[in-house]
Amino acid sequence: MRPGGRLAAAIEVLDDIEKRKRPAGEALKDWGLSHRFAGSGDRAAIGNLVYDALRKKASLAWQMKAETPRALAIGVMTLEWGQTGEALNALLDGDRFAPELLSEAELSQVSNASLEDAPDWVKADIPEWLEESLRGNFDEDLVAEGQALAARPPVDLRVNTLKADRQKVLKALSRFSPKATPISPDGIRLSANPRDGRTPNVQADGAFQKGWFEMQDEASQLAAQLVYARPGEQVLDYCAGAGGKSLAIAAAMENKGQLYAYDADRGRLSAIWERLKRSGARNIQVREPEAGCLDSLLGRMDRVIVDAPCSGTGTWRRRPDTKWKLTQSALDGRLEEQQQALAEAREFVRPGGYLVYITCSILPEENEDQIYRFIENNPDFELLSVGEVWQDLYGFDKPQPWSSDMMTITMTPASTGTDGFFFSVLERRDN
Repeated sequence: MRPGGRLAAAIEVLDDIEKRKRPAGEALKDWGLSHRFAGSGDRAAIGNLVYDALRKKASLAWQMKAETPRALAIGVMTLEWGQTGEALNALLDGDRFAPELLSEAELSQVSNASLEDAPDWVKADIPEWLEESLRGNFDEDLVAEGQALAARPPVDLRVNTLKADRQKVLKALSRFSPKATPISPDGIRLSANPRDGRTPNVQADGAFQKGWFEMQDEASQLAAQLVYARPGEQVLDYCAGAGGKSLAIAAAMENKGQLYAYDADRGRLSAIWERLKRSGARNIQVREPEAGCLDSLLGRMDRVIVDAPCSGTGTWRRRPDTKWKLTQSALDGRLEEQQQALAEAREFVRPGGYLVYITCSILPEENEDQIYRFIENNPDFELLSVGEVWQDLYGFDKPQPWSSDMMTITMTPASTGTDGFFFSVLERRDN
């Protein structure tokens, strides 16, 4: 496909997302199935156009003076990918699959685009209604944090230390020009390709099939390391989902002790089985959600991990369509689920054990506010300083997470170069 056809396809997909309120990945998949003539390079370029438009929807709409799918897609190709309006028209001219040439008004908008007078929520590319909440966290760093969340993410991998080491995986994937992650000792990073570049499909590689590595953002890897589970311990991953952290923690435990992987949603837990086979982890016991399935664990766990259901604001650079769909009512629902998960999970922590609360959110309502509310209602739990543990594990010369008090931490694209993740640890007092 020529650039004009790709641009037209991106406009079509963005229109489908807007009108049918459907996930971007689903809309792109359906477009590909109905346009089988499009090659993998075409589909990648169209996907990049769509996702970049969604990542920077607010700032593009401001500069283009329109929020239509056409305005957003043109804005990506010109304002983000560096094509002039005249050069873009030259590419579209004569292409029967291309959209209409840019009008004089559109050419003027591209030429005179500026964010100088835009409000901070536009510059940060965040929903306006969340500006106050995020400013409460990041203050004068709000725009920088938002812009980092609107950038393309890299592809991060976690080396499975039960089967390989980092040098072995770096060598196996050398054709992709991998690099060690800046903080995680087990991480590997593939840089995001610019413009219409394709993301390498490392899951098709033999090293992945052998279980040498898993796809996992560095923030998630660091969260698993900060749990600090030791060989021989009894650990409950109460919201295990697809098992990414469970697998990382099991490897840190060197297959010694027992890790119980549980999730109230059987569908989320289903993906763990195939990953378990590939990983070589033998100390994970999956507990599917059935009446009484966790009764034998009450009050016995050294560590209980609550990777709570949340808004996913920390993953906006990977799932930018969710940024504009989040509502106050949906957030309120998540807050209730988090409180319920903490109330249930606390019962499994033995005296002297630890309750770990994690979210992939950057909103204080889901993070600090939840933890301090929990402590107020559960005086037998004491908040420990994660900031000090971070410095002990990774030192002072590595990127440092955001924190107001060094007790809890929030990893962000701007501070740590990772997805947004909140992490906190509470100890149950031994009375």
